[in-house]
Amino acid sequence: MTERIDRVVRTWIASEQEQEVEEAAGEISQGKATLLDLVKSLGEFLTAEEDDLRTKGVEFLSLVLARCPPEKLNRQSVRVLATFYCGKLEDTETIIPALKGLATLTKLPAFASTDALDVAKAIFAHVKMKVLVQSQRFMVFTILDNLVARHREALRTLGEDFIRGYISIAEGEKDPRNLLLAFAIDRVLLIEFDVQKFIEDLFNVTFCYFPITFRPPPNDPYGITTEELKGALRACLHATPAFGPLAIPLFLEKLTAGSPVTKKDTLETLDICLPVYGPAVARENARKLWNCLKLEIFQPTDSDTQEKAIKTTQVLIQTIYSASEAERADSAEIEGLAKDACEECMQILREPEKSQAQHAIKVLCAFMSTTPSVARFTLARAVPHLVKLFLDPDELPNRAPTLRLLADLIEAARKSTAQEPEVLPDEGSVPLSPYKDEVLGVLTVGLKAPASALPAIDGLKSMVRTVGLLTDDELGFVVHNVNELLQKDEDEGEISDASLDLLSTISSFAPSHVSGNTLPLLFTSLPDRAPPREAEAERIRYWRTLAYLKKLCTQPDLFETLVVRLSTKLDLLCVPASSSQDEEQQSSATDLEPAAAYTHSILKTLADVLQAKIDLGHADVVKYIDRLVPRLYNLFIYSALLAEERPMVATDPRLLAISAQIITLITQTLNAARQETFIKAVFAAYLEGNVSQLAEGIQKIPKEKKFAPLQSVAPTPQKNMVVLFAAAVIALNKEVSLPHPDETALLNSLLQWTVNDADNALQREAIVHTISAILNRHAENLEAFLSGNVTQFWSAQISDPNVPVDTRKNAIVTFTWLTKALLVRGHPAAMTNVDRLFELFDDDNVNWDAARAIGRIPGSDKVLTKRNHAVIRILYAQKYCNSVLPRIIEGAKSSQSSRQNAFLVALAALIKSVPKSTYASQMSSLMPLLLRGLDLPDNEIRASVIDTLQAAAASSGKEKDNALLAEHASSLVATMLKNSMVANMPSVRVRIAALRFLATLPDVIRYDVLHPQKATVVRELAKVLDDPKRAVRKEAVEARTNWYVNHSGS
Repeated sequence: MTERIDRVVRTWIASEQEQEVEEAAGEISQGKATLLDLVKSLGEFLTAEEDDLRTKGVEFLSLVLARCPPEKLNRQSVRVLATFYCGKLEDTETIIPALKGLATLTKLPAFASTDALDVAKAIFAHVKMKVLVQSQRFMVFTILDNLVARHREALRTLGEDFIRGYISIAEGEKDPRNLLLAFAIDRVLLIEFDVQKFIEDLFNVTFCYFPITFRPPPNDPYGITTEELKGALRACLHATPAFGPLAIPLFLEKLTAGSPVTKKDTLETLDICLPVYGPAVARENARKLWNCLKLEIFQPTDSDTQEKAIKTTQVLIQTIYSASEAERADSAEIEGLAKDACEECMQILREPEKSQAQHAIKVLCAFMSTTPSVARFTLARAVPHLVKLFLDPDELPNRAPTLRLLADLIEAARKSTAQEPEVLPDEGSVPLSPYKDEVLGVLTVGLKAPASALPAIDGLKSMVRTVGLLTDDELGFVVHNVNELLQKDEDEGEISDASLDLLSTISSFAPSHVSGNTLPLLFTSLPDRAPPREAEAERIRYWRTLAYLKKLCTQPDLFETLVVRLSTKLDLLCVPASSSQDEEQQSSATDLEPAAAYTHSILKTLADVLQAKIDLGHADVVKYIDRLVPRLYNLFIYSALLAEERPMVATDPRLLAISAQIITLITQTLNAARQETFIKAVFAAYLEGNVSQLAEGIQKIPKEKKFAPLQSVAPTPQKNMVVLFAAAVIALNKEVSLPHPDETALLNSLLQWTVNDADNALQREAIVHTISAILNRHAENLEAFLSGNVTQFWSAQISDPNVPVDTRKNAIVTFTWLTKALLVRGHPAAMTNVDRLFELFDDDNVNWDAARAIGRIPGSDKVLTKRNHAVIRILYAQKYCNSVLPRIIEGAKSSQSSRQNAFLVALAALIKSVPKSTYASQMSSLMPLLLRGLDLPDNEIRASVIDTLQAAAASSGKEKDNALLAEHASSLVATMLKNSMVANMPSVRVRIAALRFLATLPDVIRYDVLHPQKATVVRELAKVLDDPKRAVRKEAVEARTNWYVNHSGS
């Protein structure tokens, strides 16, 4: 075995190849040889007279040692090696490989404290850092770091010798990699070693690096950041209080004469150093520090530095006063910097309208979060001063800025006492308590004037949010005053929003005041009858009131009140009382529009608040399946039945649509069991005419009239009620069983109803959505429907050319929804249906409709959504696109003219329906087809194509390197110019889209490519400046300007 090690050693000495090192380490790791064998084989080289051989011998030993498992080195081996390497440090030729060896040895478990002392002494005696390069110095710091980390107890026994030796090693180091280690060692020495005699020396070897100005070079392989170095140095600077007297003068110098970056660094460092340096040092230097800090606060160069200076002032005050806080009596006078600084700020606050007052209040606000005694002192000085200033008749013009300063101070006081919501503060521990009556008084006075209303509201909001400050009666007083503000007729939008925000804040923890005071006022201001068409002011007033209610009533108690009161309004509007019926009948019979508009606003308010509550996760929404939904069904069923006798407001399709939204939102939140009970009542009403379980409310539904909206002979108002049938079905869970014995028969009858019985698009759409939702949830049980009824529907209503064209087009829309329901859940029948649609591309009557259907199938909608509990498979749109897009591209390239156009229509519809990422990789193939799509005589298609091109342009940002657009630049410019002219393009949407795209081109295509087009573009765009539509003219100006600006070719 020795011969093998001998051979390896001699081979490495000759070649210095890595494999010999690995082989030697492997032999030792596997136990085939020992470290002693290696040392014997290296013997002649380790002691050779020739420097080169001696260096190589030590180098090889260190390299192998670094690769040996720690368990292969016992205590004796480590001791011998440590002694050997320490000896080699005396030899200038072997010092480098010896350091490598020691870097490995000092990490080993068998390396003892006695070895650590020997190594430290040897390094201090023989290593001269100034003659070593960075990597070699790094090894020295690594060794010392290992020693300090593992053997600091032993190193302490060296006393002053170790500190003195380390300082000689660390002095003058500049490389950031080495400094990270040096700073870590410095911190340990400062905290755990007796360095009292060397404070000044250690100060010099650490503070000489402040502030860190290192900027890592590009592609720095070591990955050392400026922040890392700053953090490591700061850890040293605040390691001992002894640095305080030496450091503060240096910090003051940097604050006075440093650059903005240096000042920020100094302020951040002071924040962590001052608490360590202690109150004595802080007090001694307080005035000098404050003089520097207030310069940055009152004459700021930038807001960031100002904020940091305020934070440092806060830390300084905390450091000075926190130590004596415990023994300070509440009534004791504050002395020193806090008092002086506070008085300076008070002087400035005598002129609240000046900009300096804003800076002064920031300082006082910062004092609020220092110590309780300083906070109390600050409030005792500032609050009475600001209150007195506000009440001074001579200062009347300055009331608004005065209240702004006061509001900021109140918010700072609130933040200073912020606690867990469950923890109530002790009596008297709220700093603002002694002044709340005066403050509440001036804030409520401030509410009366528009100029001071906003700061007054902000101040009140901070007061009500301060835990334990206001009593319940005082909260009622605030609500009363804000109510008066809301009742004013002036449309002060910003003030109204702030007032509502304040009331919402109060309602979150004390809703009784808002429900008992505010809501009755708002409900009273809502008229029981709709204002006539010409009463615009009244209409605006009820819009505003409903907007207020929408913002206020998300809280459960308030929403309950809202539902009760607005439900009553709905009944009054849609079914006027008999006493007023005669006088209204003449006007309302001929003009139901005002009442419908008012009703729509009420229903929209309910829908918006419900949506907000669902977004907030409110649990009380579910109870409105019993409290609101039956009243809606009652009102609309009653209206539909009576519509045969007289006009009824609630038969308006727009009202049905918004009510459907409400029903769907509430149904979404129900569990499967409650949904099942609800859907039984819905089916009983719609399929059997039994409305008693579904409709409950004020209106008594006449027993002699039958509710049968799905019968072919039903009048249109009843048939329109299928909208509310769909609203219930589309939000059902998959687990809910429909109360019908045969789902296949049900779906087929609904499918036939869309063809034979539906009177309008509203009814057709509702039933198609219903079929789609049921099919999506229960497709596995509906194979007979898919293979039989859907196939028959295709043959009878779509593929037969003898069927009227409008009927076929409507049937294609139905077929699209059937396919969509299957596609989103990943059912294979979806692609079979798509193949059928492709077959229609030869039929000129419906080929474009079929093409649009193919494109729209994967698009998002409001029916088949996760919130509605639809069964949705991830990435269904991407998979569909990957399957269909190549077929569309191929068809558009190779088909005859009419088929080609159909494929282009399909392409335009598809790219509008799916995420850009699904087709981005194929844009080079799509571009020629998109350009041809711009010639199709369909404005919607043109707009979709231009939107796609715009997205492609936007994806390249402001880099002028979009090769794809550059290749087609001349065609794009010519086409967009043609589509921007009112003479060629009647659609405003297309004209605007074309102009926006034209405006983008100079940003994404190189100047030399676009320059030949410039004169034409500028000339033609001048004509567009006469467009009859202002929005188009605006886009033309921007496009023309952009082409001018990019004329320089930059």
